[in-house]
Amino acid sequence: MAETATERPNKVQISDIGPSRKKLSIEIPVETVAEHLGTSLDTLMVETELPGFRKGRAPRRLVEKRFGSTLKREAKNQLVSQAYSKAVEENKLRVIGEPFSEDLLKIEIEEGKPLSFEIEIEVLPEFDLPKFEGITVKRPTFEITDDLVKRELDRLLLNEGRLEPKTKPGAGDYLTGHAVMTDDAGEKHYDIGDAVIQIPTADKNGRGMILGVLVDDLGPQIGSVEVGDTFTVKTTGPENHENDKLRGKALTINFTVNRADEIIPATEQEVAERYSLESPEKVREIIRERIGQRIAIDQQAAMRGQVAKWLSDNVDIETPERVTAAQAARTLERRRLELAYRGTDPQKIEEQIAELRASSREAAVRELKLFFALDRAAEHFDVKITESELNGRIAQMASMRGERPEKLRQDLFARNQIGMVWNQIREHKTLDAIIAKAKVEDISLEEFNKLFGGENAGGGESAAPAKKSKPKAKKDDDAGDETAEAKPKSRSKKKAE
Repeated sequence: MAETATERPNKVQISDIGPSRKKLSIEIPVETVAEHLGTSLDTLMVETELPGFRKGRAPRRLVEKRFGSTLKREAKNQLVSQAYSKAVEENKLRVIGEPFSEDLLKIEIEEGKPLSFEIEIEVLPEFDLPKFEGITVKRPTFEITDDLVKRELDRLLLNEGRLEPKTKPGAGDYLTGHAVMTDDAGEKHYDIGDAVIQIPTADKNGRGMILGVLVDDLGPQIGSVEVGDTFTVKTTGPENHENDKLRGKALTINFTVNRADEIIPATEQEVAERYSLESPEKVREIIRERIGQRIAIDQQAAMRGQVAKWLSDNVDIETPERVTAAQAARTLERRRLELAYRGTDPQKIEEQIAELRASSREAAVRELKLFFALDRAAEHFDVKITESELNGRIAQMASMRGERPEKLRQDLFARNQIGMVWNQIREHKTLDAIIAKAKVEDISLEEFNKLFGGENAGGGESAAPAKKSKPKAKKDDDAGDETAEAKPKSRSKKKAE
């Protein structure tokens, strides 16, 4: 009796190619390949209708000649997918991210030969968790001062301001234009028709962001420009960029200025009228109330930050020599989502994401260790996420953005980020479970900032009334969110791009 494909095992060899990375070398027997091709051809013959023949009556060799290449390509994809899934399941591999293969596209099914291929995967590392008892966590006490309300009000007035077109822009103004990024070999990486950058303000000492890359001397390289001018920026790709083709490369960005805008802050009276409030004093009242509502969130964020650092410092995980593109992208999206959850302004989010791209290898590896440690700790505490928790988080994020929850949910699905929100809730619940075992000490915000430099104290959150999303620059489909900076909503007749 002939063996079936389920009885005929594939040859699977697993080798380590680095920390948390493995290579699967898989060989599918020639009999399995032939059986799959034969079954697919039989199905195709029944469904095919060729000129001169009734449906399902065309000769086998004619159908095979007509559709052979397509048949083999589809068979290869199905066989590879099935063999990969089976190898992962049988060897109990805990895969994270997407599998990768350099040669898979080039491999073809050959008559009378087995199908062999190699796939690289990233897996969760093996390590022990530290003991969670005996941790001390500092909880900052926040006071709603007039100065804090004033800062939030100033931010709101700026965000609600209008864009005034300029021909000769200066520090702090926004430039919209055509940006093209190439490397020293002439390869084009980004070609953005309506990219947006901000000319660095005086406090930035010339440092600014363009196409998601921090440039220490961006201001001097921009120089004095006018609408219609083209300037060139030269920089080096960050070593931790999620696009590994940019890492360490000498990059050239040519930017043609199509328009320039200055932000004219709104007045308190304009904001009050815009939100149908009785008076400017009511705007301040709402800001004060919202700051009060955010205190608990900020306190919890401050404590989570301490626990996250402690966890990263106290797990012994073999880390890679370089962070892969997939790992870097995951880290950046985790940080972007966390900042959005805390109500950080879109402009500040992209600035912090650019900072993270430019961070050292040690910082990137620390973020990677934290990802692994939180995943293991979530299993330890048996953390579960309900649909209502997911819906609640989306509703909370939508409220801060001034969007409808259903629209945000659709956007998250479209960008394949709903899983990131789920994972964020899981990580927060895991950190909260560790905090529940810790000794919590209340200290003043001033003392907290002296101890931690403000890095875990929250900040960047907006306590302003919910408002519509700010317009963003158009960007190429292949370019991530890092290619555009957020601009304030235009209140002038000329719409901001």
